[in-house]
Amino acid sequence: MKKLSLIAAVCQNGGIGIKGDLPWHLKAELKYFSRMTKKVNDSAKRNAIIMGRKTYFGVPEAKRPLSERLNIVLTRDPTANVYPAGVMVCTSMQEALDRLDQSPLVDEIETIWIVGGNAVYKEAMESDRCHRLYITDVKGTFNCDAFFPEITSDFKLVKNDADVPEEIQEENGIQYQYKIYEKC
Repeated sequence: MKKLSLIAAVCQNGGIGIKGDLPWHLKAELKYFSRMTKKVNDSAKRNAIIMGRKTYFGVPEAKRPLSERLNIVLTRDPTANVYPAGVMVCTSMQEALDRLDQSPLVDEIETIWIVGGNAVYKEAMESDRCHRLYITDVKGTFNCDAFFPEITSDFKLVKNDADVPEEIQEENGIQYQYKIYEKC
């Protein structure tokens, strides 16, 4: 069974979103998200990204589904919205993981990324399959209505991967830093 990695940009008050959008505009951080969630060691494979319905529809329509990744949307009512071909719709995290563990997907998918929102992050963090949190620590407080779950003592800060900068970044007057936590 593949482990789960979570990726999120989180500001000082724990916020991750406002009205279905990001509370900040950081192009370089979005490129980091894209690079990390697309990166594979085996060019014959791709990654899966699991997200809730609100997160999926928070992505600009022209960018949906997110390219070069298997988009999996979790929703309690899979018939309430229309999704394009290639988007896997599941009614629970367990259903999504069960489907990813079966052929042919088990052989096609390299990494499973959890990309939001709050309830999806929380469930993934509590899972035995959760391995790492890739957190962009946004150095500021923003008006938000969606928040990242508390990072508990089950997670320890670890050294960043070689391709993840450790120094503080700055864009549009907003400072942020990439951090990686690993489940103990």
